[in-house]
Amino acid sequence: MAASLSGALLKPGGNSFDGRNAFNRLFGVVAILALSASAAHGGLPPKQLECESSERPLGVDARQPRLSWRLPADETTERGQAQTAFQVLVASSEGLLNLDRADLWDSGKVVSSQCVLLEYSGRPLVSRQECWWKVRIWDERDHPSSWSAPRTWTMGLLRPEDWAPARWIDSGPAETSALPLFRREFDVAKPIRRATVFVCGLGHYELHLNGQRVGDRVIDPGWTDYRETCLYSTYDVTSQMARGRNAIGVMLGNGMYNVVGGRYAKFRGSFGPPKMILQLHLEHPDGTFTVMGTDAQWRTSAGPITFSCTYGGEDYDARRELPGWDKAGFSDHAWPAAQIAGGPGGTLRSQSAPPIRIMAEFPSANVTEPRPGVFVYDLGRNFSGWPKLAASGERGATIKMTPAELLDANGLATQRSSGGPVSFSYTLRGDGVETWSPRFSYYGFRFVQVEGAVPAELPGAPSITPPDGGPGRRAALPRIVELKGQWLHSSARVAGDFECSNPLINRVHQLILAAIRSNLQSVLTDCPHREKLGWLEVSHLLGRGIMYNFRVPTLYAKVSQDMREAQLENGLVPDIAPEFTVFKDGFRDSPEWGSAAVFNPWLVREFYDDRRLLERHYDGMARYVAYLGSRATGHIVAHGLGDWYDIGPRGPGASQLTSVGLTATAIYYGDLVILAETARMLGKAEDARRYAALAVEVRAAFNERFFHRDTRQYDKGSQTAQAMPLVLGLVDDEERATVLGNLVRSIRTKANRVTAGDVGFMYVVRALTDAGRSDVLYDLVCQTNGPGYFEQLRKGATTLTEAWDANPRSSQNHCMLGHAEEWFYAGLAGIRPEPSAQGFKRFVIRPSVVGDLTWVKAHHDSPYGRISSSWKMAGSQFTLDVAVPPNTTATIYLPTSDRAESIRESGQPVAKVRGLKFLRSIDGAAVFEAASGHYVFSSKLVLP
Repeated sequence: MAASLSGALLKPGGNSFDGRNAFNRLFGVVAILALSASAAHGGLPPKQLECESSERPLGVDARQPRLSWRLPADETTERGQAQTAFQVLVASSEGLLNLDRADLWDSGKVVSSQCVLLEYSGRPLVSRQECWWKVRIWDERDHPSSWSAPRTWTMGLLRPEDWAPARWIDSGPAETSALPLFRREFDVAKPIRRATVFVCGLGHYELHLNGQRVGDRVIDPGWTDYRETCLYSTYDVTSQMARGRNAIGVMLGNGMYNVVGGRYAKFRGSFGPPKMILQLHLEHPDGTFTVMGTDAQWRTSAGPITFSCTYGGEDYDARRELPGWDKAGFSDHAWPAAQIAGGPGGTLRSQSAPPIRIMAEFPSANVTEPRPGVFVYDLGRNFSGWPKLAASGERGATIKMTPAELLDANGLATQRSSGGPVSFSYTLRGDGVETWSPRFSYYGFRFVQVEGAVPAELPGAPSITPPDGGPGRRAALPRIVELKGQWLHSSARVAGDFECSNPLINRVHQLILAAIRSNLQSVLTDCPHREKLGWLEVSHLLGRGIMYNFRVPTLYAKVSQDMREAQLENGLVPDIAPEFTVFKDGFRDSPEWGSAAVFNPWLVREFYDDRRLLERHYDGMARYVAYLGSRATGHIVAHGLGDWYDIGPRGPGASQLTSVGLTATAIYYGDLVILAETARMLGKAEDARRYAALAVEVRAAFNERFFHRDTRQYDKGSQTAQAMPLVLGLVDDEERATVLGNLVRSIRTKANRVTAGDVGFMYVVRALTDAGRSDVLYDLVCQTNGPGYFEQLRKGATTLTEAWDANPRSSQNHCMLGHAEEWFYAGLAGIRPEPSAQGFKRFVIRPSVVGDLTWVKAHHDSPYGRISSSWKMAGSQFTLDVAVPPNTTATIYLPTSDRAESIRESGQPVAKVRGLKFLRSIDGAAVFEAASGHYVFSSKLVLP
């Protein structure tokens, strides 16, 4: 079925539309001259302009988007560079903006240092609106910069009615397990300035236009509670529009929306059959527009994916392919009409978190044949993804691929640690080398066991009976030309890097990073295979470790929304969000998990100076804290999982060494402190007083219950029991040194081995880092004689494992014990946010010189720019290289045995250095306040 929309304007000699605006072309020369003149009369312009934490976002659904920029800087930038004022211009076209005509918003000159998350305050914005903006700033001398290069953002669909005429459609009653295809052809009769597609395909989709795939997102959209939220994605498809006749096609997958089972599945559940809604919006140069949406004119047919379960794998039969189904001219008369369907109930919201993409490929490192005709491909490392197959063979032959993290004693794939049976299979169409990878199901694996095919390099040609098992000639087995692994994870921007002189620590860093990447999906999963669920404790306990390495404000906003939608009427936040399946007992209600609803918005403000999550979720935070209070007896909360997977006399699981009441009540106290501070920040003075008073009562009850005055220990004396009170502020000042000493002793008496688990180890890391005992952490991380990071490496792990000892019965790809990551940045390199400031506007550099380390280098890209800290030891000569971004201030602790006046910076006495102020000497360090700039300190350091 075809529909006439409007026409076409061809580029000379080409087949695609000219998407450039004639207005912009007309004023191009004027724009260049204007920018050149501006550059001649101003300083360097701001850079890295972002709207809602993205550079050129499409589908922004915040009605007042927030704008950010950075001041330019490199090693030659003058010290003390700061912004004292700014001006933002926002226009409806690039041409207007180039003429400095801001028809949407002109902020005027605003005296402020703010350059992060400035809220748009112009004319009300409408759906699909394209906004162009630029900014200039005034420096510390009140000199204006030139204007930045222009950037753009595009609004999403802000109201439900803006989706019209699009409707939800599905394929009607299913007669087969094959996943559906949808298509529609249309004509365009007018030139196009811009073409935009808004699409939500549930559970997942793959979008095609005129025979080409649109975009590179996979496993899209992100997982949600579809009765509350359905995420849509936005694409600019101007360049993919063709002359005259066009065709759009969509393939749907099940995902978490429709967990069908049939093989392994953590649970079975469905929000309904796969369905979709799509709107194509065409803007024309004359100011008119045309809209096409999903409706009953679309056609549908079963596709070549014959089985797909987000847990169990995927099967593809290439004989069922319909060549040209996504191109104009394809005969779809036999395809039935799509059915208008009700949506799942959730509000359509723009997907702002970084999409999942194929981020890396791994070739096969080795191939073995542990059993005749069974081949095992080793891809060299464990990761979240799917196999990519290139093979040739006769039509109808099927290649089965079984992914696994581990091999059994016979060298065969075993899914004991990861959940099974799970497999991928491909049935060949028989026309040369065929390339395939799954689309809607992924797994965590290192090995791929292949049956029904042989590596191409093997001699001979084994044969098999026909695929249907009946009589007939025997066919040669297919040949595998290549088998790779494709790593799927969030495309969140890398925000940091760390390296040091100890290769073991570097390997631990990479071990943790691999697990973080594998589980950084549309939710922060516990593992990429067996469960794939958003267990919430990792999101806050490992939050700083994640944020030092990746830029994730929009992902954390999504996680907070998931928790809001999962919260029960009584205030309980379940242990997983979205809550696709309901667990019992502590697996649904553990304070250390649910408190992510309180801790995560606070973390986002700490790292990104973003208070919107605190504003948006304050009521939910308060309801959760009230729920915990309702479960308390005498202010003691004593339910949940406690210090999960600590090392005790029994196998890993619920807490063994630490009372559940200690971890639960300590977290409850931390919730109250954050809630009191949040209320104060939001101007809720009475709430702030009430929560602060309740926190005092909980603190007193906690110490009365768990602190033993005779031994000066908490609870049973575990590492976790000493560390949590220290970090959360539960220890009286006069007892802090003793409790810290007990923590150190509990580690030393265990031969520097960790015993803390999922909850407690983060607090062990924080307590020792904050107390300046990185020497203890160094010995703990590097110990080689028992459960710990080295034990995992020794057993061949390439990602962090679920259990400290790499137990093969547990997952081999979990990031929940990765808390040392925070210490690498905050302890060894010393990069720490200042508690009194947010977003690293003020920060601390306090490196730790410990063990046999001779050098450490790290950086973190803060909202204001790159912070770097690199140090090295050469004999007794200590050198510290620091970069402080413009518009920020650092407090630098320089380890030294010298007096402050003997210290040099770039060869000069520190007293003569511009931008540097000596504050004090403390604990073997000279402390300086540093304005923005690049510094190289040198001093004498004699280690004990």
